[in-house]
Amino acid sequence: MANPDPTTTTQTDRVADAPSQNWVYRFLPQALWPYAQLARWDRPIGWQLLMWPCWWSAALAPLAAPTSAVHTGLPSLWHLFLFLVGSIAMRGAGCTYNDLVDERIDASVARTRSRPLPSGRVSRRDAKLFMVAQALTGFVVLIQFNAFAILLGIASLGTVAIYPFLKRVTDWPQLGLGLAFSWGALMGWACYWGSLSIAAVLLYLGSLLWVIGYDTIYAHQDKEDDALVGVRSTAQLFGKNTKQAIVALYGGALFLFLCAFAATGTGTAGVAWPAYAGLAIGAAQMGWQIRSLDIDDPAQCLRLFRSNGAFGWILFFGLVFSALWSITLP
Repeated sequence: MANPDPTTTTQTDRVADAPSQNWVYRFLPQALWPYAQLARWDRPIGWQLLMWPCWWSAALAPLAAPTSAVHTGLPSLWHLFLFLVGSIAMRGAGCTYNDLVDERIDASVARTRSRPLPSGRVSRRDAKLFMVAQALTGFVVLIQFNAFAILLGIASLGTVAIYPFLKRVTDWPQLGLGLAFSWGALMGWACYWGSLSIAAVLLYLGSLLWVIGYDTIYAHQDKEDDALVGVRSTAQLFGKNTKQAIVALYGGALFLFLCAFAATGTGTAGVAWPAYAGLAIGAAQMGWQIRSLDIDDPAQCLRLFRSNGAFGWILFFGLVFSALWSITLP
């Protein structure tokens, strides 16, 4: 039997803020839609944002080695693939866990009450089993790396576990998300070198500020409902000063990225000019976000949040072109 036309299915099958033309609704059986929604497969920007620090770090780490027949400076395609799969799996597991923790809150917020758990389309038992299956997929990915990276990856679970509870006790839940979503900036380096360095730590801190910035923009969609149900966020904390706060957060992120690049060295062992050019283009993209931001327009906040996927590509290609440029040097 053919899948239903996504334009004609009832609204009760859907999540309010998910795109209706996503591949999930065209190619998956309707019985699997609630699980795809739990994992946010219909909203790929989440796993992309989780993946970018991994890919940046995987691209930055080889640049710290002198270019040679052994070290081309280019990232490992195998590592990039593993980070892709791991990001999809662990983002899905994290979202499922978050929905289990937040079921009552989600039922009180207009944008989230149509999610599978508060709408009753998935039982808590089935959601837990699905979460475990995704986490096991992520574990299989993790054990492909060296022992140091495996231990580092396991340590990240602490940040994942506490994040859903922060919105109840602090105005800075976005900091918790940043700690978790930026972990890949450490992982990419650890998977290549089997250790960490100041460059990886600087990249992690820069990514942390970037995540707080874009998730503050995202949180402005729900600020009225959040205030009613007692959920806290940096969107509420910053309020009308959000633009100034995003300037500071994005500016700090760019500075730390710059320091991370510089910490890899110079010449054939270090970041070359294309990476710095990419960072400059990324700065322009961030500036566009800030100039365009209207915190009272939820649809625009969502568009600007999603545009950070483009920022990820810009930094990544800057690092890749840096490696290619270094290969051409005598």
